[in-house]
Amino acid sequence: MSKIKEITTPLSPEVIASLKCGDMVCITGSIYTGRDAAHQRMMDMLAAGCDMPFDFTGNIIFYAGPTPAPPGMATGSIGPTTAGRMDAFAPELIAHGLRIMIGKGLRNNAVKQAITDHSGIYFAGVGGIAALMSQCVKNVEVVAFEDLGTEAIRRLEVERLPVIVAIDNKGNDIYNRNGT
Repeated sequence: MSKIKEITTPLSPEVIASLKCGDMVCITGSIYTGRDAAHQRMMDMLAAGCDMPFDFTGNIIFYAGPTPAPPGMATGSIGPTTAGRMDAFAPELIAHGLRIMIGKGLRNNAVKQAITDHSGIYFAGVGGIAALMSQCVKNVEVVAFEDLGTEAIRRLEVERLPVIVAIDNKGNDIYNRNGT
C-alpha cells in the first residue's frame, strides 16, 4: 500500500510537481467550493475584467455544495460533484491561474491539456465519501455569490481531507491507463 502524502494549502508549484497520478493525499488548510453556477459567474467576471472572488494562486477549488451544518458541525455532508460539469469552464479558469481542482470522475481532453500546459493537478474525491469529508471540515465561510445558496463559493478550513491524484501535471490520468 502506498504512503499517504500530507500537503498543506496553498500548494507551491514544487508540491504540485511532486504529486503523481494515483497518489493518495490528505489536504490540510483552506480550500474553496464552487459548482456550475459559481463557475458561470466567474467566467462572466473574467469577461468583464473583474478580479476573481479568491486568489487562484496555489489554492484549490472543490466542486461541491455542502449541505446545512447539523448542531456541533462546521458543515453537513459535503461530497465531490461530477467534475465533467465544470469542463466547459475549466480550461479558461486554468489559463487565468486556477491550477488545482477536486471533483469526481473523468475530465475531457481540453481540461487535461490545460492541466498539463499550466502544471495543474486534478484530485478525485471518492463518491459516497461525503459524510467522512464533512468531518474533515473545521470551519466554513461564504466568500462570494451568497445568493446561489449551496452553490456559493465558500472557504473551507479542512484537516486531512482525503483525495487521490487523478490527473497529475504531466497529464497522467488515473481514469485512462493508456496515458491519453
